[in-house]
Amino acid sequence: MSAPSWTVVVLPRHADAVLPAAALPALRDAEHVYADHTVSDELLVELGATRRGEWSTDTPDRRQVLFTTAYDPQVPRAEVIVTSGAALLDAVAVMDRLRSPGGCPWDAEQTHASLLQYLVEECYELYQAVEDDDRPAIREELGDVLLQVLFHARVAAEGEAPFDVDDVAGDLVAKLVGRHPHVFAPSGMDTAETVDTAERQEHRWEELKRAEKQRESSVDGVAAAQPAVALAAKLTGRTARAGLPVELLPAGCGVGEQLFALAARAKLAGVDPEAELRTAALRFAADVRAAETAARDAGHDPHALDAATWQEFWPR
Repeated sequence: MSAPSWTVVVLPRHADAVLPAAALPALRDAEHVYADHTVSDELLVELGATRRGEWSTDTPDRRQVLFTTAYDPQVPRAEVIVTSGAALLDAVAVMDRLRSPGGCPWDAEQTHASLLQYLVEECYELYQAVEDDDRPAIREELGDVLLQVLFHARVAAEGEAPFDVDDVAGDLVAKLVGRHPHVFAPSGMDTAETVDTAERQEHRWEELKRAEKQRESSVDGVAAAQPAVALAAKLTGRTARAGLPVELLPAGCGVGEQLFALAARAKLAGVDPEAELRTAALRFAADVRAAETAARDAGHDPHALDAATWQEFWPR
């Protein structure tokens, strides 16, 4: 007698269930469809499933599908795991193992503050990968940024007012749904909400965020720790939406005022000054390397070039 053949379908925990496309062939061929205790009664009915306790583990050669919201790699005789996000759950489990007793001593010692340098570094490395349009690097760096999220969430699960990665994800889902009422309006509900352009969505997002967080100022919530040019651009964008006259933006003879004014003009013209400055800086670095290489190839010491030699080998 052969063992039953199971397909396990893992559904999202905090949102309306969306069946992974890969689950459809198994469902079409299934003789029995089950759901465990993590699946709501409402979804159970929609799936046409019965509770896990009613399955038969000794029925031979039955094609059976199990729905769950809690990934369990130990489900017996499961031939296929059809899921969207199972690897994310594996990543959470690995992070928990590293942080727990018997795991990695270095991971166990880290705090939110000690991890900040890595958060910044990984974000910039992802930024660089996107700039370079290096898809393998983008994939790798996205994983490194995800690690920072998982690490901080695992640290936050300890100590006072604990929360975990599920709380983080749940809050994110609630935020995305709440700030896109034109997309997630309940079925059958008539809504006058219309957002048909990216610009309108950006404005609507800020309106909903301001109401949600009960901000008293148009510049509340702007991260002061971001690079200065990006900070100037963000402040300019926020105050422009609040109707601040352009003549009230910082202006003057000081270097800071001049830099702010330049960043503000770029932002108001629809240009990202941080990205533009970064592009110019990287281009300059490439020109420096090219000149040094050309000078070295011509027999010069690239660490002792005078002005005339720099001029001679500078890329044209």
